[in-house]
Amino acid sequence: MKKKKPIYKRIWFWIIVVLFIIVGVNMTGSKTNNSNTAAESSSSSAADKSDQQSSVASEATSESKTADVPAEYQSALNKGTTYASAMNMSKAGVYDQLVSQSGEKFSAEAAQYAIDHLKADWNKTALNKAKSYADSMHMSKAGIYDQLTSQSGEKFTAEEANYAIENVKADWNKNALAKAKTYQKDMDMSPDAVREQLTSENGEKFTADEANYAIQNLNK
Repeated sequence: MKKKKPIYKRIWFWIIVVLFIIVGVNMTGSKTNNSNTAAESSSSSAADKSDQQSSVASEATSESKTADVPAEYQSALNKGTTYASAMNMSKAGVYDQLVSQSGEKFSAEAAQYAIDHLKADWNKTALNKAKSYADSMHMSKAGIYDQLTSQSGEKFTAEEANYAIENVKADWNKNALAKAKTYQKDMDMSPDAVREQLTSENGEKFTADEANYAIQNLNK
């Protein structure tokens, strides 16, 4: 009678053992992957919630800041914006208009708040004002500069006025001629008197060449 081999020496036994090991490894890997996926999902969800909370907090802070602004300050800012955008006034001009007793009569604090928060391109504002003086009033280049920077005029800074003069498109000869015709027609001035008025530092401040062009074409 043959003696039976121990079970651990049989080939089928080891095949079964190997299969169990493979299955166990696959299950362990699957659990690990599921665990990692769950962790990543949880982390992503937490990050999304954190971003949403930050956004809400930011909006709440912004609304809180707006709510903290006194009504007078906001009104001054609204009025200042109108003066700057619609009337092309300078920063100093807007401030003076806001606090003037013959103007808006805001407090100095409200007016300063408006100036500090006013969004305006002052160079562009000065340029728009220069265009208005050149087109509607036929002023000279030097005359416009003086008007822009004058403390009894527009009160722009020298830098803003220079930007305006360098970028304004105007025919200064034509402006001198238009001004000369006004003096001749409305004030019955002689050509020599007109020329003097056109070039005077207390008058129109046109150049000699511009004044000569005006006189030569005055009766054409």
